[in-house]
Amino acid sequence: MKQVVQNYKSGELALLDVPVPGCKPDGVLVRSAYSLISTGTELMKVSEAGMSMVGKARSRPDQVAKVMQSVATNGVPATYRKVMGKLDSYTPLGYSLCGVVEQVGAGIDDVKAGDLVACAGNEHALHAELNWVPKNLYAPVPDGLAPRHAAFGTVGSIAMQGVRQGEPQLGEVALVIGLGLIGQLVVQLLTASGVRVVGVDPDPVRCELAERSGAAACGDPESAAVESAVAELTGGHGVDQVYLAAGGGTNQPVELAAKLSRDRGRVVDIGKCRLDLPWNAYYEKELDVRFSRSYGPGRYDPAYELEGRDYPIGYVRWTERRNLACFLDLVARGRVDVEPLISHIADFDDAVDTYQRLKDGDLKAVAVLFRYPGPAEAEDTAEAVAPEMAVPAVKRPGGTASAPARAARTPVRLAFVGAGNYATSMLLPHLAQRDGVELSTVVTTTALSAANAQRKFGFAEATTDLDAVLGDPSVDAVFVVTRHSSHAELTRRALLAGKTVFVEKPLALTEDELAGVLAAVEESGNDRLQVGFNRRFSPLLQEAKKRFGVRTGPANLRYLVNAGRLGHGSWYLQQGTEGSRFVGEGGHFIDTASWLLGADPVSVYSLATSGNEDLQVVLRYPDGSTATISYVTTGPAGFPKETLDMVADGRALRLDDFVRASVYGRKRWVSSRLPKARDKGQNAELAAFVRAVRTGGPMPVPLESLVATTAATLAVQRGLAGGAPVMLASAR
Repeated sequence: MKQVVQNYKSGELALLDVPVPGCKPDGVLVRSAYSLISTGTELMKVSEAGMSMVGKARSRPDQVAKVMQSVATNGVPATYRKVMGKLDSYTPLGYSLCGVVEQVGAGIDDVKAGDLVACAGNEHALHAELNWVPKNLYAPVPDGLAPRHAAFGTVGSIAMQGVRQGEPQLGEVALVIGLGLIGQLVVQLLTASGVRVVGVDPDPVRCELAERSGAAACGDPESAAVESAVAELTGGHGVDQVYLAAGGGTNQPVELAAKLSRDRGRVVDIGKCRLDLPWNAYYEKELDVRFSRSYGPGRYDPAYELEGRDYPIGYVRWTERRNLACFLDLVARGRVDVEPLISHIADFDDAVDTYQRLKDGDLKAVAVLFRYPGPAEAEDTAEAVAPEMAVPAVKRPGGTASAPARAARTPVRLAFVGAGNYATSMLLPHLAQRDGVELSTVVTTTALSAANAQRKFGFAEATTDLDAVLGDPSVDAVFVVTRHSSHAELTRRALLAGKTVFVEKPLALTEDELAGVLAAVEESGNDRLQVGFNRRFSPLLQEAKKRFGVRTGPANLRYLVNAGRLGHGSWYLQQGTEGSRFVGEGGHFIDTASWLLGADPVSVYSLATSGNEDLQVVLRYPDGSTATISYVTTGPAGFPKETLDMVADGRALRLDDFVRASVYGRKRWVSSRLPKARDKGQNAELAAFVRAVRTGGPMPVPLESLVATTAATLAVQRGLAGGAPVMLASAR
């Protein structure tokens, strides 16, 4: 299928061939009929992409701050790869469309194939022939409403949410500053609510359009006509509400809002304009400044948007989806008329040219629609807390399974399931440069991420069909680099398909998931599994362990992990589906401690501060050694992320955030103070994995160790709930 994309680094716009998205549960696959270009938001994004790197940085200081934090945590090279990987990727455009339901996912019962729906979301209602849309981001189109009009649903919801924030009442007077697409819709919604409207825009054509739509008067912000109209309509008191629907870098809108508002009036920011509020003007009138967050309550909440958890109507009357349905109803009943706003309808095949004309100013428009080919022309798509937890025993019928036979001197063919930030910044760059490796297929649930990975790393194929990859006998190994909740099931399926598997941590989120993976090992006889515990492969830590030498007595190990706070919206916060943060990444630190101590833990004791923000995990080992992992989220951002000390037999090993290591004994060894980069072992780990696949030799880490680390990680949560040590029955 085709999709409109843009490369944020180069500014290139393209109509790209990408795989058809999969139809996941709790959503529908929609074939687009019309999609709407947001001539404000999208053109701003297109313009930013054409800026220099300095210009991009100036336009997004929030992202620059994130980059600087990443440099402090991960070092310059890793941060550079991550940032360049994001910039030099195709990103989608679009967020408002109408289309026909092509396929219904499990859990959906309010629509069926063939129904017409309006869809929302800058990750789901894209300018693409097909989109997967979750339940709370679509609404059925009322009978008789034309698809091209229903395509306005999302921008209509944005305008509606802004109006709701203004709390208009019958007979009031409102000022709408900016009469672009959103401003025009705000004018109509206010008029339909019994509010008299004055509009402001420097474009006389847009002013005339707003007046035809019901505005009492409109004019240029510099003209005296606007001020006179406000004085006449309000008896000189000023308007009750001001809606800022303008963009750009001028501060004129907020100054005009203060000038024309009444005492204690309401100012609602809907667009993205400069907000340098003149303090005296806003203070003296005690103006109420409000923000309107996109389509309404639910926006940016993964539980609502992705998991389909609705808010009770008694507590949240107007959610994203209810706003969308309400706007469609108003248009269907003729209370809002979007037809006059349509300046141009372009065939989808002309999408790139249409954007270019809009950017260059050759096409002046309020609203532009893409019209998609009809179905005949379109492409076919195809627990209870327990004081003791046993580490599941690894059963291998007939002994250890051998690797599938490979033809001599043929490249190792790898498939990737998932192509997110970690895969594209920390794994694929190493594999793409490795001799004797062929990147066969990349599988994702979203079409564009697969297309990006194919373009950047040279995959032979990109698809959303996992079954086709698992059934391909030419694929030697499968990498599972998806969100945590899918790791165990995808690993299980790949093992049953006879593939060697590399799964990023964690292997499992629950004991049942871990048991399921081991059941697949037993059923298939395939134990060719590696979990991405990469720190034991770090050259710096490997050298430090070698310098420390063989232990004769028990050791005390202390590992401080300054994890830091997660940013708002991080999917790590979705504990209901993705597990706790420690379950997600704690295996890294337990595996490192166990590797340094040369054994698997026999017990786990865990404590947490109030709110479970910071954890103390104490591991005990068979020879009496102990490892204490302090996992903290409340530490300072500038402090190193990982520091480790191990003391035994009159010697001490220290690791400082993978940039320096030292060993103290009869002789002192200190690594270089100026390492080229933090090397946490990913490259060496991948080399060992590829070598095992190529030769059919043992996997880099024994399966028993992977299972023991995973079981110990899961035991931390049991320990927090039970308040006592959790004993682990060794798998060995």
